[in-house]
Amino acid sequence: MTTTTDAPFRPLALGPYEATREALADGSVVLRNARPLQPFPRCYTEPLMHWATIRPEATLLAQRVNNGDWRHLTYADAVKRILPIAQALLHRGLSAERPLMILSENSIEHALLALAAEHVGIPFAPISPAYSLLSKSAERVRHAADLLTPGAVFAYDATRFENAILKSIPPETELIFVEGEIEGRKCTPFAELESYTVTAAVQQAHQAVTGDTIAKFLFTSGSTKLPKAVINTQRMITCNPQMHMQCYPFVREEPPVLVDWMPWHHTAAGNNNFGVVLYNGGTMYIDEGKPTPEGMAETLRNLREVPSTIYYSVPKGLEVLAHEMKRDEVLRKTFFSRLRLIFPNGAALPAPLKKTIDELAIQTVGARIPMTAGLGMTESAPFATSAHQADWQAGVIGIPAPGCDVKLTPCGDKLEVRYRGPNITPGYWRQPELTAEAFDADGFFCSGDAALMIDENDASAGLRFNGRIAEDFKLISGTWVNVGAMRSQIIAAGAPFIHDAVITGHDRDELGMLILLLPTATGLSPDLPEGAPLAEIASNPDVRAWAQALLNTLWAKGTGSSNRVVRALLLKDPALMELGEMTDKGSINQRTMLRTRAALVEKLYEVQPDDDDVLLAQPHSATA
Repeated sequence: MTTTTDAPFRPLALGPYEATREALADGSVVLRNARPLQPFPRCYTEPLMHWATIRPEATLLAQRVNNGDWRHLTYADAVKRILPIAQALLHRGLSAERPLMILSENSIEHALLALAAEHVGIPFAPISPAYSLLSKSAERVRHAADLLTPGAVFAYDATRFENAILKSIPPETELIFVEGEIEGRKCTPFAELESYTVTAAVQQAHQAVTGDTIAKFLFTSGSTKLPKAVINTQRMITCNPQMHMQCYPFVREEPPVLVDWMPWHHTAAGNNNFGVVLYNGGTMYIDEGKPTPEGMAETLRNLREVPSTIYYSVPKGLEVLAHEMKRDEVLRKTFFSRLRLIFPNGAALPAPLKKTIDELAIQTVGARIPMTAGLGMTESAPFATSAHQADWQAGVIGIPAPGCDVKLTPCGDKLEVRYRGPNITPGYWRQPELTAEAFDADGFFCSGDAALMIDENDASAGLRFNGRIAEDFKLISGTWVNVGAMRSQIIAAGAPFIHDAVITGHDRDELGMLILLLPTATGLSPDLPEGAPLAEIASNPDVRAWAQALLNTLWAKGTGSSNRVVRALLLKDPALMELGEMTDKGSINQRTMLRTRAALVEKLYEVQPDDDDVLLAQPHSATA
């Protein structure tokens, strides 16, 4: 009988998978890609100008109009429109000291502004819309504005962003809107920017752009402190798609097509995904859905219509997609028809989910779709390591990207991943003390991520992710707990009903967990309707019985206090972006959750819980 792992992969041209290893005197190891990084553009918009000549009528971006038909922006139109916008930005005297700030979601206008700014060397800063729309105080928008001192602020819709603007943007700052205005403030219609006459100043500014010119500021998630503004130079964002292309040369065989929801204020989307499209003459369909039960409806609608060649998403989004493809033949056939690569972002991919997607692909097109991953961050723009192998296994992060040196340095009982190369940030804007702390004596950026060599004697075997150093903690016995490994084990064991688990036990004598359920957990009980609220799901007797069995199994598989979960609690409300508990990509911030749910952690460890919410492992009923 043929198994899933016996099925062939859809053919895909992948780059060489070879690395070298250099041992240092301090016990560190430096890994390098065996192939050098090839030349890359001076300025981010050079590929745009190229494809506007080679494929002028090809679509660069498409976006739905009023939730209906797609409107298309061709490469030729993009160039025609960004030049007067660039003139308008130069006219305003915008610079690194007075950059452009963008508050709203992905849109064609957002892209035109960003490309125009990059074309003439004016930095811009895309800010998470959640900071404006989910927080009444707009504290993080105000922090960004105070740090950057923007010369102009853009939002698509004045009404939606009015509260955040009034609470965070100085009254004298110019506001640019596609729709609406704010009474009493200096407002400019977006269309006015396109009415400027292009002068020689645009070409002169474009020619003055160098690799060191600041292209944008991207903010970190701010899990423990207020977000930092990561400087992204032109060199960082132009070398990244070249690194990607050397690892994934198939993108030059056929212009990539992406249906993409991922927000451009994240490096994965704004640099990598957009860069892959622009660099290779491809097309991006802006998906206004999200990896949430409500938001996925729009994503599924788009995926039924537009076949992608590459699909980027987070495991949460892939989980919902796989569930829908099981019962929707049109979705399944369209999704797999042209698909060459699936790239899970942001979090560990449960093995059962990978197997389900493989089975659906085999059923539909007779082959598995290669799935790969890597490791990177905002400070690496983000491409840094790449596991570009068709038979990739979850947890493997691969070898260094061409041109990026990766150092593994002992840090406690782990090896910290550190980066050096043209893709690495020079530092944090207007925060020199944080910049100094971020680099070691050899100029490597200290990522805080940990990794292991898969084979100590073979650098080309690559690396395996080993969690975040800052997430790990010690039990009261002094035993270290590998939080990343524990989460991966729990998510895999609880698939397809668990989104994530927050690991508890710092300075205590045993491990516990706060379980975040997925909407699919309604399938655990005939009494739960689809779409039931999380509180009802978590309180359901059948769900609690399932969670008790899961806890018993995890306890039985543990080999000691550092990996044996003793107690658990099902969360009755979701993680909140506004509190920093969850990112836009659906990843859970462990440290923030431990802080915001501190009362529940205390309840988890009470000797005699005052209600039945806390589950305790029952070893005698455990199953291995």
